[in-house]
Order: sequence, then structure tokens, then C-alpha cells
Amino acid sequence: MEQFRLPGVDMSAVIEARRKDIEALAEANRLAYEGMQAIVKKQQEIFAQTMQQLQAAAQQYGTASNPAEAMTRHSEFVQQQLHQALENMRALAETAQKAQAEALAVISQRAEQNVKEAGELLQPKTKSRG
Repeated sequence: MEQFRLPGVDMSAVIEARRKDIEALAEANRLAYEGMQAIVKKQQEIFAQTMQQLQAAAQQYGTASNPAEAMTRHSEFVQQQLHQALENMRALAETAQKAQAEALAVISQRAEQNVKEAGELLQPKTKSRG
């Protein structure tokens, strides 16, 4: 490391700052990955719920006593499914937004620390700093 030394620059502080950068990126990646896992889990739940509802609807259509009743049930089912689809989209969007916000917060915090550390590194060394 001697060959990379710059006068007045504390290389150990520079290396420590880069280590913190890597830690922040790793944390942001972990949060993003967890967010994606939550989205996949929610999608699986939505699929299972939808399949159950379709089975229940098929059974109900078979028990309708007349075509008008079947059409009414079908119309109600379609309305419920549209409402549920919108709710599911909202929930998935919230999950994605939360994961992105958490990851961005880690990166933003580290960027703020970088600015502070850069200012400290550029200060002239004094005898008290080492």
C-alpha cells in the first residue's frame, strides 16, 4: 500500500470508507431481495386464493336454479374479482415501494456519510489527528 500513499491522506480512513460503502450496498441488496421474496409470496397467495374462488364459483353456478340466477351470481363474482384484483395490485405495489424505500434509505444514509467523511479526509492533517 505504500506505493498508493498520497501526502496528507489517511489511506486507512479511505479503505474504511469503501468498506462501509460495500456494507451499505450489501444491506440494500438484502432488503431488495427480501422485498422481491415478499412479492413472490404474495403472488403465490393471490394465485391460491383465486383458484379457490374459481372452484367455489363453479360449484355455485352448478346449483343455480335458473339462468337469471346464474347470471346474477356470475355478475357478482366478476365484480368481486375485479375489486380483489385492484386490491391485490395495490398490495403488491405497496410491498415493492416499501422494499425500494428501505434499500434507498440505506444508500442515501451512506451517501450522506460519504460526504461527511470526504470532508474530513480532505482536512489537513494536524498533529492531534495523527
